Amino acid sequence: MSDLIGEAAGVVWKYLDLNGASSVAKVAKDSALDAKVVQRAIGWLANEDKLNIEMKGRTETISLK
Repeated sequence: MSDLIGEAAGVVWKYLDLNGASSVAKVAKDSALDAKVVQRAIGWLANEDKLNIEMKGRTETISLK
């Protein structure tokens, strides 16, 4: 399972690098990854202090530091 989450973290990082700040829902939709896997990947990247996470209204937006 760690390998899957690590690979998903790479996909999420590359997506944010190319597209900039995005909502979690948009990342999940555009990356074609399962929403739960995207959430775990975000946790992985956040634990490594590689993400900014902001709430804009009701939307959670993530971006690279």
